[in-house]
Amino acid sequence: MKRKIAFGLVAILLGPLSAWAQTNWSLKQCIDYGLQNFGTTRIAQYQAQTADQQARQALGQYLPQVTGSGTFTNNVKLQTNIIPAGVFGPEPVRVAFGQKYQTNLVAQANQPIYDRSLLIGIKANKPNQQLAELNTRQTREDIIYNIASNYYQVFIAQQQIRLLRDNLERTQQVLNILKLQRDNGVIQPIDYTNTEVSFNNTRSQLSLAENDLNLSINRLKFQMGLSQDQQLVLPDSLSFGQIAPIENTPFNVRNLVSFQQGESNLALQRLQLARIKAGYQPTLSATASYGTLAFANQFGDAFNRFTGFGNIGLSLRVPIFDGLQRDAQIQQQRLTVLTQEEQQKLNTSSFQLQFNNSQSQMQRAQITAQNDERTVKLAQEVYNVTTLQYKQGTKSLTDLINADNSYRQAQSNYINSLINYYQARLDLEQSQGTLLNFYNQL
Repeated sequence: MKRKIAFGLVAILLGPLSAWAQTNWSLKQCIDYGLQNFGTTRIAQYQAQTADQQARQALGQYLPQVTGSGTFTNNVKLQTNIIPAGVFGPEPVRVAFGQKYQTNLVAQANQPIYDRSLLIGIKANKPNQQLAELNTRQTREDIIYNIASNYYQVFIAQQQIRLLRDNLERTQQVLNILKLQRDNGVIQPIDYTNTEVSFNNTRSQLSLAENDLNLSINRLKFQMGLSQDQQLVLPDSLSFGQIAPIENTPFNVRNLVSFQQGESNLALQRLQLARIKAGYQPTLSATASYGTLAFANQFGDAFNRFTGFGNIGLSLRVPIFDGLQRDAQIQQQRLTVLTQEEQQKLNTSSFQLQFNNSQSQMQRAQITAQNDERTVKLAQEVYNVTTLQYKQGTKSLTDLINADNSYRQAQSNYINSLINYYQARLDLEQSQGTLLNFYNQL
């Protein structure tokens, strides 16, 4: 019974881990894992927590500030003062005030009543926290983009290997036929050799493609935050040859995280300008202090005979002249705000340009991929017919080789067009700020 309970507890503890220890990983599962485990996710969380603590700090500056202090003094030699002649006698009198030991304990409190700069600092909490949230969203979008891009690279590499292996198999079948024809003297040995060279070249390409696949998988693991030692196998889940249509959506720059980040930064800079200007205004604070004081000529009495004292009051600070330092700060900050505003305008134009280019690239990549897909099917039909006719003796070896080369070239073009299509799709999603929607719809 105890053993069954132990096994049950182990299964519960390892359940979340076994969900990731699966054979095939879909794109959504890879992104899910990356959003939980990639290092930048934790960094974004720390930045958000930092913004929360900065908000606490700004609020704390307007709360009561209480300090305590204590001093113990051993007057090794008391200072002597002189009382002028005529006060206590005809001659000046030397008198030492105080006693050998002195103990002083004081608690002080300060409460800002009006400080415009501190109030503006509290207002900055909201855009600062919004900026931290936007940074978190930007991190998520970057993870989605990088994982999807590398996932597509792995998928394309798998398809390329699949085609190369198919080419090897077809070339091997032709070699078998040519070998019989060469041995029977039907064809020249050079015909067999040329085909064998093509076979060897394809085998070398396959070796390179397999190495590229391993590199792509390693990059994908890194972008996911997955250990390089863990196995990662991707299914053929994208359905080879399927080109999904993309709906044209109007561009709205406010959907972009980068634009929103610029707006939050601009709001913070404007608040900083207002805060510097507020330095010209008076500040008013309430103050209070209470303490005890003890004098003694004996060390033991220095901590026994305390006399209390205290006070309350108001503190008014009025800036009069600072050598025009604050004016220089205001002008610097004003120029910073103007720079940020111009930069935001440039960024808006750049975002529009990126969207337009991505949309054009997407349309071109989609058309190219669809055309190349049809070309592959036609080239395959031509090759199959030519192969059959060659076996029947109605087509020459040159025709077969030409059909094979055309088929291979069509496959290569289609692979490249698929890479361009998937990358263009990601770029379009990124340029219109819909990467999170793209992820949620997977």
